[in-house]
Amino acid sequence: MFKQGVNDFVTLFFPRLCFACGNSLLRHEEILCTNCSIGLPETGFHLYHDNPVMNQFLGKIDFKSAASYYYFSKGGKIQHLVHQFKYGGFKKIGEYLGKQYGLKLMESPLFSNIDYIVPIPLHPKKEQLRGYNQAEIFANGLAESMQIPVNTTTLVRKYASETQTHKSRFSRWENVKEIFDIEDSSLLQNKNILLVDDVITTGSTMEAAGHILMQIPNIRISACSLACAIH
Repeated sequence: MFKQGVNDFVTLFFPRLCFACGNSLLRHEEILCTNCSIGLPETGFHLYHDNPVMNQFLGKIDFKSAASYYYFSKGGKIQHLVHQFKYGGFKKIGEYLGKQYGLKLMESPLFSNIDYIVPIPLHPKKEQLRGYNQAEIFANGLAESMQIPVNTTTLVRKYASETQTHKSRFSRWENVKEIFDIEDSSLLQNKNILLVDDVITTGSTMEAAGHILMQIPNIRISACSLACAIH
């Protein structure tokens, strides 16, 4: 009771705000207000195989399944959330949304029997500069609710690529096609893995990572992201 009273007093001067709309959060709410939790543009792609994210990779790489939690649109609430998570230092956004999406993925047969979650790696220098890898933070949230370990040692980034913003699909592919490598592939042999990134736009980064991972014997890869700019 005393602790709750202190929290309520602090909230008077430092209100807890929804990261999507900026409105004050109620006592039971976390990260998102109830209106945003219900109203944010979920894709539902995890429930069916023939979806726009999966179709983005058809004929390019043999993913077992692929999905994204939310639709990403310029100027929308999801862009605002992702920007705060990726550049604002608010890691708890990615952790929270990862936990929520993990619960949904567990309900889908398309994402069953996953052995490891593998986040798209940042180059060490870029990760040091930012302070964290946003894909890994999201993966940790997924792992917590799905009770699946995260592997951050097998897929590595050899080069720091340029920003993908404003690049064409061909330019994005040229920018990332040879930036990944594999270390200690035995950890993922004969395994089902879930390859994770923050946002899928053209899919070039996922495709590049998937191609290098496919060199591992008998690996099966599913893919997901926090958001996608594919409709």
